[in-house]
Parts: sequence; structure tokens; C-alpha cells
Amino acid sequence: MSTISVPVSAPKSASIPVLAVDGPSGSGKGTICRNIALQLGWHILDSGALYRLVALGAKRRGIAFDDVLALTTYAENLDVVFSVLKNNDETGILLEGENVSDDIRTETAGNNASKVAAIPEVRKALLQRQRDFAQAPGLVADGRDMGSVVFPQAKVKIFLTASAEERAQRRYKQLKGKGISANLASLQMEIAERDERDSQRAVSPLKPADDAVVLDTSTMNIDEVTEQVLQLCQQAFSGENE
Repeated sequence: MSTISVPVSAPKSASIPVLAVDGPSGSGKGTICRNIALQLGWHILDSGALYRLVALGAKRRGIAFDDVLALTTYAENLDVVFSVLKNNDETGILLEGENVSDDIRTETAGNNASKVAAIPEVRKALLQRQRDFAQAPGLVADGRDMGSVVFPQAKVKIFLTASAEERAQRRYKQLKGKGISANLASLQMEIAERDERDSQRAVSPLKPADDAVVLDTSTMNIDEVTEQVLQLCQQAFSGENE
């Protein structure tokens, strides 16, 4: 078993190759990014998890979501490490040394993250933290504004999408597989509400970067999407890591 991990405070470098993968919840970003990171041997950034972590940490510390100063301070000092493990279909996430990979994957956590992500001060606090993940030999950045805001210089930008119905089905199967209670109708409603909120927010709304390749994964399997993205990476980054 091999691990690729990087602390949030890693030194940045504008010359590091970056693959930016954006899209709504349930579009397959997490799985695709893990697959690509393992195959290329690159680091990974789950930017959406950062907002989920801020929301989770804030709830645990009794910080209200309308306390902008406290939320921003917490975000600036967020203690998190991501890791990609072979034979594991999820990115490992440690918050203050505790494995919270399952805690932040519920739809409630996702909705709380969406509320936190709509606060400009919190987004600003986390912007440089995200950029600092870029280190050799390369970074796979998973999020919602990776190509448009965080890594506009990325050579490869992908925007993954799928119907709300398909994404709700995927989330339902994922949660049930973990033994977590879920209601399909509620999941679809929450996903639709989150899509509306994320696409309409004033700061970094969810949308493809102008030069992003848009892939609708509604009828594609994981292997098909992985292969297509990997081909784009190999074409763009050929020779950079030799």
C-alpha cells in the first residue's frame, strides 16, 4: 500500500503541473481524481473537503455559521492532511489528526459546506492554502472553482457534470453501502437546492472555466471517464516529469 499525502502548508510553485477538475456533487470528481493521482503519482487536493472540514470543525467548536470572523480565523489555521491509498476508493482525510473521511461525506455536511463556501472571507482565507498544495511532481485539484479561480494557469481543466437524478442515485448507493441511512427523494432535493445555491452565489459561482473540457458522466462509467481524462493529461504534460 502506498500513500501520497501533503499538508495544507506545503510550499507553492507556479511551475508545478496541475490538473483542475470541477463539477457539482456526485459528478464523479472524487473517484476520477483519486484514479488519476494514483496513476500519475501526483498529490491530491479535495478542495470541497476543505469547506466541509471548516463547517465540521466550526460545528464541533460551537462556531456559528454567521460568525464570519471566527469562521475565517478557523479556516486560516485549518489542520488537514489528504492521502491517496491504493486499494481504497476514498481519499483519506485527517482533521487535527483525526480521520473524518466519513463524517464529512453526508449530505448535511455538504449543505453546511455550501453555506460556508458562500462567505467571501472564508473563501479568501482558503485560497492561498489551496494553491500551496501544488508541489512536485504534480497536483490533481478536485473542486468547484479549481480551473476558474484557484488554478487558472492549469494546463488541463475538466468540468464533470451529470443529471441531478443520476447524482442522487450515486450518492444514495454510496451512503447505503456505508450503512448510512439515506432517502433518495431527499437527496435529490438537497442536490438540486445545492446546485441552485452554488451556481447563483456571488463569489466563485459553480461554472466551467472558459477553457475547460466539459464531460457529462450521466451515461459513462468510471473507467471511461478516467481514461478520457488521463489521455488529456498525457497529451498536455508529456515530458514534464521526465
